[in-house]
Amino acid sequence: MEAHGSKKVIFAALAGNALIAVTKFGAAFFTGSSAMLSEAIHSLVDTCNQGLLLYGLKRSEQPPDRRHPYGYGMELYFWAFVVAVLIFGIGAGVSIYEGLHKLHAPEPVSDPYINYIVLGVALVFEAAAWWVAFKEFRRSKGGLGYFQAVHESKDPAVFTVLFEDTAAMLGLLVAFLGIFLADRLQMPFFDGVASIVIGLILAGTAGFLIYESKSLLIGEGARASVIEGIKKIVGERPGIKAVNEILTMHLGPRDILLNLSLDFEDRMKSEDVEASISEMERAIKAQFPEVGRVFIEAQSLSGHRASQNAAPEEEPGL
Repeated sequence: MEAHGSKKVIFAALAGNALIAVTKFGAAFFTGSSAMLSEAIHSLVDTCNQGLLLYGLKRSEQPPDRRHPYGYGMELYFWAFVVAVLIFGIGAGVSIYEGLHKLHAPEPVSDPYINYIVLGVALVFEAAAWWVAFKEFRRSKGGLGYFQAVHESKDPAVFTVLFEDTAAMLGLLVAFLGIFLADRLQMPFFDGVASIVIGLILAGTAGFLIYESKSLLIGEGARASVIEGIKKIVGERPGIKAVNEILTMHLGPRDILLNLSLDFEDRMKSEDVEASISEMERAIKAQFPEVGRVFIEAQSLSGHRASQNAAPEEEPGL
C-alpha cells in the first residue's frame, strides 16, 4: 500500500472522529448518559490517535542520516504501538471507570432522543470512515484472507484505523442499546453496563493492536512470497552452489533490509563473483522495489555452518 493511501485513510478518520467527538460531548453534557460520555471519550482518543499516526508517517519519511543510517521507517511502528496503548489505557480505562461509577450511583438519562440522534449521525460518519479504510485494506491484501492479511501486513496505519472504526461502530450500537433499555425500563443500570461493555470492546481491540504493533516494532521479516521470489532469482544465477541463508527485516512498510549468504562455485574468479552479486542485486530490486538495501556475503556452505554452530567464547574470569 502506498503512503498516500495510508494518509487518505487517516485523514478521513481524523475528520470524522473530530466532528463526532464534539457532538457526543455535547449530548453527554445535556443528557447525563454514561455510555454517551464513554463514546465521546472514545472518539476524542481516536482523533488524537489519528494525529499521532500522521506524525509517525511524517517522521518515517525522513531520509537516512549518520545517526540513523537505515532511515526512520520504524517510527511509524513506534507511534502505532503508542496509539494501541492509548486506546487501552485511556479509551478502555475511562469507559470502564465511568460504567462502574454509574452502577454505583445510577442517574436517569434525560432527553434520550438527543442521544439517539447523535448516535445515528455518528454511526453514519464512522461507517463512511470505515469504508475508506476497508477499501484501502482490501486493495492491498491481494489474495490473502482478511485475518492473514492483517497478521502479515507491514503497514499498521491502515489496519489500526480499520480496527478503531470497527470498535467505534460496535460501541455505538452498544451505547444505543444501553440508553434504550435504561430509558424504556427506567433502569439506569443498563447505561452503566453499556459503558463497561464499550470499555471491554476497546480493551480487546487495543490488545490485538498492541500485539501486532509490537511484532513490527521488534522486527518482522518480509512476506513469504517476497522471500520465495528472492530464492528464485538467486537460484537462476549460474555459479551458485547453495543458498546458505536469507535474512530479511522490515525497516518500514515499504523498506526491506536483505542479507544473503551464498556459496559460489570454487572455479569462479573474484571478478565473476562481484559481477554476479551486482546483477542479482539489480534483479532483486527490479522485482521487489521495497527491498531498499541488499547485502550479499560469499561464503562456503561448510564455513557458514561452522560459524552458525560455533559456541560463543567465554569471557575471561567466568
